[in-house]
Amino acid sequence: MNKLISLLILGVVLLASINISKAEGDKVFPYNYTVETLENGLKVYLIPMESGGLASYYTVVRTGSRDEVEKGRSGFAHFFEHMMFRGTKKYPQDVYDSISISIGADANAYTTDDYTCYHLNIAAEDLEIVMDMESERFQNLEYKEAPFKTEAGAVYGEYRKNIANPFMVIWEKLKETAFKDHTYSHTTMGYVEDIKNMPNLYDYSKGFYDKFYRPENCILVIAGDIDPKAVMPKVKEYYSAWEAGYQKPEIKPEPEQTEERTAETTFDGKTNPIMCIAYKAEAYSPTSKISMASQLLGQLAFGSNSDLYKNLYITEQKVTFLSPDFPMNRDPFLNQIWVQVKDANDLDYVKSEVLTTIEWYQNNLVDASKLNDLKKRMKYSFLMGLNTPDNVAGGLARFIAITGGIEGVEDEYKTLDSITAEDIQKAAMQMTENKRTVVKLFGTEG
Repeated sequence: MNKLISLLILGVVLLASINISKAEGDKVFPYNYTVETLENGLKVYLIPMESGGLASYYTVVRTGSRDEVEKGRSGFAHFFEHMMFRGTKKYPQDVYDSISISIGADANAYTTDDYTCYHLNIAAEDLEIVMDMESERFQNLEYKEAPFKTEAGAVYGEYRKNIANPFMVIWEKLKETAFKDHTYSHTTMGYVEDIKNMPNLYDYSKGFYDKFYRPENCILVIAGDIDPKAVMPKVKEYYSAWEAGYQKPEIKPEPEQTEERTAETTFDGKTNPIMCIAYKAEAYSPTSKISMASQLLGQLAFGSNSDLYKNLYITEQKVTFLSPDFPMNRDPFLNQIWVQVKDANDLDYVKSEVLTTIEWYQNNLVDASKLNDLKKRMKYSFLMGLNTPDNVAGGLARFIAITGGIEGVEDEYKTLDSITAEDIQKAAMQMTENKRTVVKLFGTEG
């Protein structure tokens, strides 16, 4: 109960600080921050905020499965995330784990198509020891071939676990159908043949580290109960010796799609049929009206408050799942509408309803009050998500990886505010048949 009361008080304090900062600076991002780029290219953001003695430590590596350009090497960004926990001479894995446990640090990582992120939630008083350990593994990672092969086996096990989910199966099929040349054609996990071959790539893994894990390809974000004037000198002390040397991969651009693509796949088991209707979309830019209007369009047309959702899910009860995914990506990607139907016979009908909805937005202007309400909800949701150091650093991670910094947040919401009903219509006009990919999945049982 005491802990709950403390959290409630902290939330009120944070909410108050958000409102004050907003009123004073008329900025969307509510916290003041310090940003500095070291001579070796490492960009550092320090975000002080009241957080009851807590801090979050994020290292964003701007390398993900998108960067896996070499044949037979898909999935390696994700695999290497695992290897980063194997330790150094100064902090072998057991020592790193022991110290993390002793200070109550919550250490983890994840890999996406566009970046890899390492994060720890800690007590602010333990910041220096964490900085020492993190800077050490990013500069002096060391592991032998035996544990490398062990981890490769674990990654294959993770893949087999994931492929037991029908959404993973259709995701693989969607990406390989929609993309022919660009590396977005494979998932973050990678092709299964490449995963099976990972135990034989010990030497390659060393080169991967040397190529991508360099300061000018990384961004450090520290948020919480910190004093930037005291922390920045420590960052320089621990990270200045890190040598630059990032090697940018040559990623083939995806050729323009000229006709609709379709595919079907099966899931080895029981599942309701799943369908994804996806459209090629431009790369994310916080200053692009099409980019921001598309995100709004996704919610207006296919979100849980949309007429289509109410009709298909609530009234007709044709679908068990309907959701848009119009993501932020570094290169041109896919705006997606996902549905899961109760009866396979309804797939064509549901697809027709989705296309009819898109056509409506192409030929009509959305109600201005509905559009403005959605803008307010998006901004409110963003602000209310910035209530802990982890939420601040974690919520910014993808944005930082895609754009290279926090600064574009202001551009994004300035663009968002400027979106009109006509802009929504223009975004809908981008969703044409020649840019469309439709993939369906069926279970082998039931």
